[in-house]
Parts: sequence; C-alpha cells; structure tokens
Amino acid sequence: MTDDLLDDFSAGDHTYLGTTRRVYRKGTGPAVIIIAEIPGISPEVADFARRVAGIGATAVMPSVYGVDGRDPSPNARGTLRAATEMVGTIAKACISREFSVLATGRTSPIVDWLRALAADEHRRCGGVGVGAIGMCFTGGFALGMATDERLLAPVLAQPSLPFALTPRRARSIDVSDADLATVATRCAAGLQVMGVRFEGDRMSPPSRFESLRRLLGDAFISIELPDSAANPHSPMPMPHAALTIDLVDEPGAPTRDALDQVLDFLTRRLELDRGPKSPG
Repeated sequence: MTDDLLDDFSAGDHTYLGTTRRVYRKGTGPAVIIIAEIPGISPEVADFARRVAGIGATAVMPSVYGVDGRDPSPNARGTLRAATEMVGTIAKACISREFSVLATGRTSPIVDWLRALAADEHRRCGGVGVGAIGMCFTGGFALGMATDERLLAPVLAQPSLPFALTPRRARSIDVSDADLATVATRCAAGLQVMGVRFEGDRMSPPSRFESLRRLLGDAFISIELPDSAANPHSPMPMPHAALTIDLVDEPGAPTRDALDQVLDFLTRRLELDRGPKSPG
C-alpha cells in the first residue's frame, strides 16, 4: 500500500475538557467509533472504516496518535524508517498520561474523551446507540466506553493493555474494577461484548479473554483464530491485527469470517438496515 489521503472522509475536530483531536467520518447511519491500533490511522485501518460505512453506519475515526493515513510498512517507508517511526509512536504513547500501559485496575484516562465523542456522535447520527471498536493499544477502550448506555456494540480487537509482563497483568485489561462492574451489570441486562484475537498472540494473551469470559459470561462473544490464519505477508513478527494487516481478505478465510462476524455484530446490535449500502 501507499499513504492513504483519507480524502473520501470528512474531517473535523472534537474537543472535550480542553483536548482537541482530529476526527474523520464516512457514511450515514448510527455511529461506530473506530480507535486505531499503533501506529495510528493506517491505510488498513481506514479500509476497515470503509467496510463499517458500507454496512450502513457512520464510521468515526479519532486521531489518537501517529500520522493520519501513513502507510507504516517497511515496503513503503524502508525498514529503518518504518521501525524508527513505530518505536517513536509506541514510546510517546507509553509515556502519555492518557494510557494505562502498565497499571492494573485503572481505566485509561483517554476513555473519558472517547465517551464524550460517542455521546456527540449519537446526537449527530441518531439511531438506537453507538458502536466502538478498539484495536491493540486501544482494544480495552471500547470496553471502558461501555459504561455509557449509549454504547451498544463494543468490539475488542486484540486488546493489548496493560502490557502482559506478569501473570496478573496478562489476566487484566485497562478498565477499572468499578467500570468493569458497570459493564457486567449491563451485560446481565442484555449488552454483548465481542473480542477478537489470534490464539498465539502474546500481546493479547489468552488469560485476558478467559477473565472476560468469567466476568461477562455468555455476553462475551470471543473469536480466537489459529495463528496459521494470519496474512503470511504481514510485517508483524507474530499474528496480531486480525481485522487489518493480518487480514486475509478472501471468502472462506478465517480472518475474513471474523471480519464478517464483527460487521454482523454491529449490524444486529445497532439495528442497521441490512440492505446494500454505499459507503458514502
């Protein structure tokens, strides 16, 4: 791929409590907040957002880190430059006070900003509620956002925080006990949460999903893919990003099936019109 100009998205700013970020939107219908994985809104993340717009939703991508639209792959930027930019983005995120990188029992502070964005997008787009998809570094954010009753379709794609440096951190997710209790109560009343990961992904360890299953019961819908299903041409050192760079976009491929399940989940939970839609 090459850099994505994102020129088929409309762009604006969202401000909450003095923090302003760029937000990209595409489509019509209920809002789905798509929070990009490290290193940011890559062409693959933008393509995923286009898929979401194509099912009759408004894909909403806040710029959280990185250079919007940049292709981070070594083929596009050169191995050294790609690695340097990736490490720089991770380092900045790790020292940011907005992310709970190591702490357990704490919701990342940026989730407050994302909840405010979701509330505004619900007012803007209408519908029964809002969806949210967090990826990798932001995977747990979608779960933290689900304390708000407007959030009806949270998807956790390879949630990677806190870093799984100890068994305790591997079992936990970057959501406070109070927020987890609220989500569990909502799940008992009908909320469902979807999670996606590769079986051998050490950044998003199996014990994290096991903990969510114990907490949320049948309301947690987990998709765990064999490592062999990952894109063999992915630049990642291990299978990780099931919906983006490790996606094999072919009918019958396990990752394509997982993508279709995510889109079906959003369609069902947000009561989208199931007819064909233009991504707008």
